[in-house]
Amino acid sequence: MAKKKTAKEKLENVKGLPKIVDTPKGVMVVPRPLDVDAIIRKAKRGMLVTTDQIRGELASKHKADYACPLATGIFIRIAAEAACEDLLARKEPTPYWRVIKNDGSLNEKFPGGCERQANILKEEGFTIIPGKGKRPPKVANFEKYIKAKNEPF
Repeated sequence: MAKKKTAKEKLENVKGLPKIVDTPKGVMVVPRPLDVDAIIRKAKRGMLVTTDQIRGELASKHKADYACPLATGIFIRIAAEAACEDLLARKEPTPYWRVIKNDGSLNEKFPGGCERQANILKEEGFTIIPGKGKRPPKVANFEKYIKAKNEPF
């Protein structure tokens, strides 16, 4: 049986990426996992980044109309899992906890789920609004912590 790849190995796996694809919606880039990780690493303390911002930055970098939402989402999760491996190895992790959904909500698919993400964000000074029903928690006033569209990453 083949050995299961670590998240770090998945992050560094290029597999012919990035790939530019013509679609009915326009030119799409399927990014490299490390490109996604690099954008997340730019989110300094006190700053948040949305998944749409990551996709926009990837599209701009590759002169595409948009970045693949599925691949980008998967690579955000891989970056989060690789960051946890880095923490265990006492390396500087990618600050995945600063990635929020476009509506300010937390990501239940991150290691430790919303609870862990909320705890780390609280430690960094963010206020978290509890989720209601099946809705995940959100960062209060998240708009003031994300970069403006014309601001460079």
